[in-house]
Formats: sequence, C-alpha cells, structure tokens
Amino acid sequence: MDIYFPSGFTMCGGVTGMSNNCLERAKRLKACVGGFLQRQDLSILYKYRKPRLTLEECLMWKESFEKLLSSKHGLYAFRAFLVSEFSEENIAFYLACEDYKNTKSIAKIPSKAKRIYEEFIGSEAPREVNIDYETRDITQANLQSPTVSCFDMAQYRIYILMEKDCYPRFLRSTSYRHLVNQLKVKRNKVQNQMAIEPKPSREEEEEPK
Repeated sequence: MDIYFPSGFTMCGGVTGMSNNCLERAKRLKACVGGFLQRQDLSILYKYRKPRLTLEECLMWKESFEKLLSSKHGLYAFRAFLVSEFSEENIAFYLACEDYKNTKSIAKIPSKAKRIYEEFIGSEAPREVNIDYETRDITQANLQSPTVSCFDMAQYRIYILMEKDCYPRFLRSTSYRHLVNQLKVKRNKVQNQMAIEPKPSREEEEEPK
C-alpha cells in the first residue's frame, strides 16, 4: 500500500532541528539509562527480565514491526533504541494513544485527550511528535468534541514513521545485532552442555522391581 505524506512531513530527524527544550529532555532521558545505552547492551532482556527472552522471539522481531511491538521484550528494546536516538516521544505518543482508546470512563476522555495533546502535539508540547500541519489541525479540531478516535490520524502517522524509518534502523543497529549474537552463543552453550553430559546406562534407566 502506498503511503502519502503531505508536504512538510519528515521522518525521524534525530537531533537535527530539535528545539532546545526537546534536546535537553532527550539528554535527560538518555542519562537515565546511562551506560546501558552507551554500551548498546540489551543483555538485560534475557538476564533479568521474566520470562526471559529467547532467540526465537528476538528473531521474530525481524518479521514485522507489528510483531516487534506485540512483544514485551521487543517493545522494551525498541523504546531503549529510540531513547538513544533522541526520538522516544514517538513510541510514548503511540502507547499513550493505545491507552487512550481503551478508556472505560467517558467522563475521563476530555481530560485525557487534553493531556495527550498538550504533551505531544501542541505548539508548546514538551515531547512534540513530528506530524504534518494537516494532521495537527485535524487533531486539534477533533478535541473540540473528543472521542476515543480523535488521535487516530496522528497515531497512524507516527506508526508509519516508526515502521518506515526507525524500525529498519533498529534492526540494523549494533544493539540488536549484538543481542541476537549473545542469544545464539547462549543457546550453543546449552546445546553443547547437553551433548557432553553422560547419558544414564541402561541399568540406571530401568526402574527397580
């Protein structure tokens, strides 16, 4: 399916063109994970998180962007990657929209919609996402009578941005390739250990009478 991007719509631009406020916020986000991102080491995904990440799940992320986001480990790894690229606001906005669409109380919709708009879309938004003017204007108009679908166009634009630009870079990144290699080494070690373990003798396998 061909995707049309209105004039003025650009892909993830990293640090270039960011406002001072956005740049400072991005630096603080990166500082929060410190050496973890500097090393681009995602081994924490299989060392400390439960259930632990498997090689099969990690390789599944390459099949589609949807499969990456549907994996808790994948979402964690992708979000860490976006933090390292100073574009974490994209996935944060996408997840905020997902949460917003699942709002059970109708009474909470106006206040939640306002918070999302002010945080990610408004002219003074501290985590402003990169959407075109047409989408921004339509979203702003939708907030006059907010419904659970008022951010659908903006969310779609950000999803496509991440899928077409950020997701391929994630798959090519050192962090992802290193994670795959670590998981391969780990699996090979387990397989080698199983291969050299002595098998029980026939007598040992027999049950006592």
